[in-house]
Amino acid sequence: MRVTRREDQELREREVLGGDATLSSESEGRDRSSAPDILRNDFQRDRDKILHSKAFRRLSHKTQVFLAVEGDHYRTRLTHTLEVSQISRTVARALSLNEDLTEAIALGHDLGHTPFGHAGEAALSDCLARREGLVLDGPSFAGSGDRSHLLFQHNRQSLRVVEAIENGGAGLNLTAEVRDGIVCHSGNLRAETLEGRVVAVSDRIAYVNHDIDDAIRAGLLSKADLPESTRAVIGKDHSERIESLVLDLVETSAEFGDIRMSDPMWAAMMELRSFLFDSVYTSSAVKTEADKASRLIGLLFEHYVEHPGEVPGEYRDIAGGDAVVAAVDYIAGMTDRFARDSFHDIFSPRSLRANELAS
Repeated sequence: MRVTRREDQELREREVLGGDATLSSESEGRDRSSAPDILRNDFQRDRDKILHSKAFRRLSHKTQVFLAVEGDHYRTRLTHTLEVSQISRTVARALSLNEDLTEAIALGHDLGHTPFGHAGEAALSDCLARREGLVLDGPSFAGSGDRSHLLFQHNRQSLRVVEAIENGGAGLNLTAEVRDGIVCHSGNLRAETLEGRVVAVSDRIAYVNHDIDDAIRAGLLSKADLPESTRAVIGKDHSERIESLVLDLVETSAEFGDIRMSDPMWAAMMELRSFLFDSVYTSSAVKTEADKASRLIGLLFEHYVEHPGEVPGEYRDIAGGDAVVAAVDYIAGMTDRFARDSFHDIFSPRSLRANELAS
């Protein structure tokens, strides 16, 4: 039985992957040098570092969209991450790109996401904006000027997790290509590698489709509610939609030499996304729970900023004594359950908590 070592894998990449693929042997490297692994190439090592991180384990207890549902079949931040990874690897393999790099980026892209999904992200942004005396207008600040650096953004926090928070502040020491793909997976940023761009589009494909699935399961939608125009272009059910979007992404990217969808398919997916915002994300059922989560996050933030000694010392040290940064890092890393428990520990009367424990 032959052993395939790192050098063999690097040679195989040169022989099998396309000319636009990112080769692990040509990585820009890490901030801190380390001895090469015997069996794994650098991108495989990054994937494994992410899989073994504490932040990755916590994703299983972070909400995707639905905050107050019962049942084991709704997506969590972890299952979303795995679906993004699966779609990304399928696309990368079809385009002869580096599947190992794609997988590492996909698994790490949401490590910095808050508890309570995008409601938690928006709440932390609002907390930071108010401290600066600014007013949020949707996802950005009212008025002119780019002040996005003052917002909490989960992609930037994901990068902070792998660079400065994990391993007690030492970070994971990932390659430059993986870090670039993580921070550029959302917003207007565009990854330097094609593999990073694959993850960014696959993220959208994944959440548009699984959020429809979960909304139907929650009784907020029926299949008949979906826009007829998008059903005609993308497909009538979950399986057809995924297949259509992925195939279009692969074929259009191969034609243009960059990662993109055809204009009709992209427009249909964006129409479906807008439909979800109107019918699901801002629906009364979702918004009521999101508002509760926002208030919870806001109160935790103000409490920890005013009482920095209650933030674990590890986070205070990483933040260099900055109470606001320490509070953000600590809250963003919480699971939904830990955030709720922390809230009750701080704000609920002890007699009430005792009664809850006894019941």
